[in-house]
Amino acid sequence: MADNIPNIPTGAVPPKKETGKVQPKKETVRINLPPKPSAAPTIKLPTLPPGGPSGPGAAGAPAPVKATPALSPLDTILAIVAAVAGLIAAGSVVYVMTL
Repeated sequence: MADNIPNIPTGAVPPKKETGKVQPKKETVRINLPPKPSAAPTIKLPTLPPGGPSGPGAAGAPAPVKATPALSPLDTILAIVAAVAGLIAAGSVVYVMTL
């Protein structure tokens, strides 16, 4: 004859009992810290003379500027032709995109 196995109900399992371990109490340690400074220390920068930097090695002083040569008529014409060609190229791109 076959062994009779009792039906075990399915469902929640009862919670296990705790083993009785006690968590150790954490101790609080206070450390005295020095007070925070109220403001950052002030740094004094050297002041410049009223006329500003002077001399050839001074930073920011303009370098001696040479006279720029005047544009020849050929340079002017070439610049205008390049500008017109650029505008035509941009216009043709826009035209093709709208097709």
